[in-house]
Amino acid sequence: MDEVAIARAVHVLAVVFWVGGVAFVTTVLLPAIRRFKTAKERVAFFDMIERRFAWQARATTLFAGLSGFYMVSRLDLWDRFSSVTFWWMHAMVLVWLIFTVMLFLAEPLVLHRILRARAEVDPETTFRLIERLHWVLLAMSFVAIFGAVAGSHGLSIFK
Repeated sequence: MDEVAIARAVHVLAVVFWVGGVAFVTTVLLPAIRRFKTAKERVAFFDMIERRFAWQARATTLFAGLSGFYMVSRLDLWDRFSSVTFWWMHAMVLVWLIFTVMLFLAEPLVLHRILRARAEVDPETTFRLIERLHWVLLAMSFVAIFGAVAGSHGLSIFK
């Protein structure tokens, strides 16, 4: 059996589930929550949903990271990180690193408390901040995915 093909399939499935979840939260859930009567209700509901989604996001980012590392190591692709031609490799790692730090460190240790305290004082601004952060993360994810798919199929903006 081809272990690299399995790793690639696991990688793509993990990214689809992870970024698909971010896309759903950003483009469907947050706009729907915006229609709640009060900003406090918005933040409380989002907090409840986010906690339920967090374990899925953590698992999928873990699978994406492990499978990605396995492929780079197994195929000895380390030299790609020294070439601007493979900028999308850097983008994938950067997006993965940001999400991993957010999901495993910042959110459970610090960010959750800070956002909850801030929401008590100014829930409207806090909710707008949450929305903006999700849009930025989603945009970064889309750039990395587009670059990875196009780049792995030979398209290069740097030659």
